[in-house]
Amino acid sequence: MPDQRSPAEVASERALAEMRGCLDGGRSFRLEAGAGAGKTYSLVKALQYLIERQGPALRRRRQQIACITFTNVAKDEIIARTDRSPVVFCETNHAFCWSLIKGFQKQLRQRIEGLEEWEARLAETDGGIGDRAVEYALGHRSIKEQVISLHHADVLSLMVSLMEEPKFRRIVAARHPIILVDEYQDTDKDWIQAVKQQFLEEDGAPLFGFFGDHWQKIYGNGCGRLDHPRVTEIGKGANFRSASAIVECLNRMRPELEQFVDDPEAEGSVVVYHTNGVPGPRRTEAHWKGDLPEETARAAFDYVRRELLDSGWSMSAADTKILMLTHRLLASEQGYASLPGAFRDNEAFAKKEHDHIAFFVDQLEPACEAYAARRYGAMFNALGMHARHIDDKTAWRDAMQRLMELRERGTVGDVVEHLQRERRPRLPEAVEKLERQLRDFDPNDEAERPRRLEELERLHAVHYSEIIALRGYLLGHSPFETKHGVKGAEFDNVFAIFGRGWNQYNFNEMLELAGREEVPAARAAMFERNRNLFYVACSRPRRRLALLFTQELSPQAIATLERWFGAENIHAVALDEG
Repeated sequence: MPDQRSPAEVASERALAEMRGCLDGGRSFRLEAGAGAGKTYSLVKALQYLIERQGPALRRRRQQIACITFTNVAKDEIIARTDRSPVVFCETNHAFCWSLIKGFQKQLRQRIEGLEEWEARLAETDGGIGDRAVEYALGHRSIKEQVISLHHADVLSLMVSLMEEPKFRRIVAARHPIILVDEYQDTDKDWIQAVKQQFLEEDGAPLFGFFGDHWQKIYGNGCGRLDHPRVTEIGKGANFRSASAIVECLNRMRPELEQFVDDPEAEGSVVVYHTNGVPGPRRTEAHWKGDLPEETARAAFDYVRRELLDSGWSMSAADTKILMLTHRLLASEQGYASLPGAFRDNEAFAKKEHDHIAFFVDQLEPACEAYAARRYGAMFNALGMHARHIDDKTAWRDAMQRLMELRERGTVGDVVEHLQRERRPRLPEAVEKLERQLRDFDPNDEAERPRRLEELERLHAVHYSEIIALRGYLLGHSPFETKHGVKGAEFDNVFAIFGRGWNQYNFNEMLELAGREEVPAARAAMFERNRNLFYVACSRPRRRLALLFTQELSPQAIATLERWFGAENIHAVALDEG
């Protein structure tokens, strides 16, 4: 009887069989799963296999399989897909490490005094740490009368330090005889190096299973490719996501991990546009050198978008994702151009790490939307209040009506001032506290103003309409996204724009180096950083992929594109001069 499985299914089962062989034989392994290969599926299959084969014995010995994830979202997904099995301990790396080291309070106090990041804080205390309890909760460093709180990075540093102790390693192995690591390539490089030296080199250590793809390492402190004589490499040559037209390009880009598609008949397309022939000057600033001026780049983007629409693309957020490199470029398109300039770190607004942003996006805006729709119960629910406790409805109506007006034409500072005055709704305590600090800061004092107060002052000057636009983006109401922001995601169509603007990225140079037999050692880190982000962007679509380079490309770079994507799919943007 003929095999009814798809090419991707055959390749997937081959990799899973190798993985089960390693689990049965007690051999550590690395499952390299390219984009669309089903890495999480393989990880869950490993856990299910172990639960079935070793679950009873693990329960008798009061042991658990440790599964270390990169995000809480991944953790929750894996826990759900393994039916919350008691033999699986699934946590992020920081939480996993803390679960192991928190019982070693005396050793932690000794090692904290050796951490460079704590020198200044400890110098201000009388007698150092003393017998304070060491805790890890919010991830912020602080020293209180009875407690010392750790930063996220401290947890990993202390774990690495304790791993040098044989007794600690024996305790880890006794508790977790099997440790599976999700997204290994983005896992802290110092922690992975300690695992190599302290565990993989020893007999009796836990069996480690590493799941990931070093070509999708796009975060700075990740370990990237993991090689070790005691780690068996397993390549999962499947792609369950993309059409053949896209997978063929990925295979030419990465021939050492050939992928096989799930549906060889699925329709797809790839098209690449460059702007080498666009008339007019190019930018000369350091990080923008060779790119088009902003207005011309916008015209090139509009040209390609029209071409794609004419060829049958839909540009709705449901069908297409438009990828840009930086939040500054993205914000300009989305209507919150001032926010990136208000904060040093994009996470403050992009991940709502700033208390003001979190309050505006998660509470105030949902409440205002409910008020506009006359859903007053929903409005108070969004604010964490009970409508039945509201006694002055007229005052609430007047305050909300004024707030609705300020949202449209006022600044963030105007909205904050209104909320402080009316207290309908009230600002959260964390927001009030920061506002008080800004109000009470004396500019004539010799003390330097803290960064958080400078950022808040800049935020006050931002038009509140940008907060509304930011929320729309965060809710996925936009077809735009950064290339970093879509790692792990997939879409029907992807339109990716590659240009300058960030000193870490130069895609022309990356394409030139990709055409050489060997990348110079001095440029290897830059090359991998650019190549990986490019690969992540190109591997997101299911059906259609379009690329636009606003940066001028050399003949060598064009040659690489022709080799990867086919010369017939490379087109020049045609803009009229003037």
